[in-house]
Amino acid sequence: MLDGPLVVQSDKTLLLEVDHSSSHQCRLDIAPFAELERSPEHVHTYRITPLALWNARSMGLTPEMAVTALERWSRYPVPPAILAEVHEIMSRYGRLVLEIDQRHGLVLRSHEQAVIEEISRAKGTAGMLGPRLDDLTFVVHGHERGRLKQALLRLGWPAEDRAGHVEGSPYLMTMRDPADGGYGLRDYQQTAVDVIRAAGDGVVVLPCGAGKTLVGIAAMTAVSASTLILVTNTVSARQWRRDILAATTLTDAEIAEYSGAVKKIGPVTIATYQILTAKKGGEYPHLAVFDAQDWGLIIYDEVHLLPAPVFRFTADIQSRRRLGLTATLVREDGKEGDVFSLIGPKRHDVPWRDLESQGWIAPATCTEVRVTLNEQQHLAYAIAEPTERHRVAACVPSKLAVAEHLVKRHRGEQILIIGQFLDQLDHMAHRLQAPLLTGKTPVAERELLYEAFRTGEIATLVVSKVANFSIDLPEASVAIQISGTFGSRQEEAQRLGRVLRPKRDGRQAHFYNIVARDTVEAGFAANRQRFLAEQGYAYDIVDAATLMA
Repeated sequence: MLDGPLVVQSDKTLLLEVDHSSSHQCRLDIAPFAELERSPEHVHTYRITPLALWNARSMGLTPEMAVTALERWSRYPVPPAILAEVHEIMSRYGRLVLEIDQRHGLVLRSHEQAVIEEISRAKGTAGMLGPRLDDLTFVVHGHERGRLKQALLRLGWPAEDRAGHVEGSPYLMTMRDPADGGYGLRDYQQTAVDVIRAAGDGVVVLPCGAGKTLVGIAAMTAVSASTLILVTNTVSARQWRRDILAATTLTDAEIAEYSGAVKKIGPVTIATYQILTAKKGGEYPHLAVFDAQDWGLIIYDEVHLLPAPVFRFTADIQSRRRLGLTATLVREDGKEGDVFSLIGPKRHDVPWRDLESQGWIAPATCTEVRVTLNEQQHLAYAIAEPTERHRVAACVPSKLAVAEHLVKRHRGEQILIIGQFLDQLDHMAHRLQAPLLTGKTPVAERELLYEAFRTGEIATLVVSKVANFSIDLPEASVAIQISGTFGSRQEEAQRLGRVLRPKRDGRQAHFYNIVARDTVEAGFAANRQRFLAEQGYAYDIVDAATLMA
């Protein structure tokens, strides 16, 4: 296409002109095999990565289909090296296959002896392969299925797992009819459920506020088997319970909680990552919950936060159906490959701005407010130990005055003040005479505060990072961030997500980030914001003095 919307560059980046008449169809064609990195106003940037290509291959996309898409939409001739690389990388997926042999159980096969020889001699696979059956086949120890997939991915030979999944203990559960107060699934949610049901495992990526929990619940009823749901904390567990009761025909007695407060197992069990990773005598005794029931489905909420011990145990349960839910596959530890190997490929995602344009999440404006340190504060910052400079910058007192000004500006709206440092949050809460919610707040009190905020009884709530994840506060329309965790991109996304639930009156959401100028915090803020800018959320930058004038 001489006037195509796509520019394919030799560094494997793809530039998509958003305003081009063919951009929508082009995006649909390239999204399965290229990762969206940045989506500002006019040009979106995608990158072709091995993981993206293997994700696409696992969903049935062929190298020829990917190459055709590039050549069809590219404005200029596609660099030959890119076409060759796409063929080379995609062709590596599936040349090793895990499957069930009727006599020997789980086996690893290839049609190419050279590939089998290479991986059998690699240090990364040592001890994972059992007896060799022939030139092309190894028996695989059943408990090594997950770890072998991890190792093969690191070697650049991702295996196609055809060994299937066990059905688990059947347990009939259905979605409540919308006419009876239940929830109807949106098209993108139904698509996600259908894809996961067919594949048996994988990850669904949807923005905060787009209804990931409902996707998980619908997948659970589609499987209709005993289900284990893993969540970030007890408050999230209680919220999942409420949503399950509202959306399905299950009763309260059929939903068990396994947390620090309660330890029960039922047909549907909701467990927290904290309890699963709690150590006793150097062991993780609560990981036994994975074996406590013949699970038909395991759901990993906020899969981008999956702790290492849960990863390790997930490697042992590859025969179970698995569903990961997340707003972003960005992991600060770089373990996206482990999510691919152990939970499954990314099966479905929808960009944030697409859902905003369709009205499924609230439109948002993002503003960085820059405060200037006075001479005394700048001196204190300059002489502080390098490890303390972030705290010194993040906690300058002038931030509190800016936050208070913003609260007054948005009087009548539901406002969250979010921060990292407890002393700072305590001062903020005292100044506003607003409730403070931190990790030290008892679960029962947290739930009462959240409910009071939802109903409008409380208009302003000061919260620590415990409110970053899995908290449904649909009427929150203003978030004011007064400090954050260094340069965490995922935290920035989650905090914006607190205000993205669509509002009943359709009003705009506002996200403010108050940053100390000329400090390390400004650098961290730039990194945090980059992720949101890549999703299409442009930041306005204003000076605090001008804002408050």
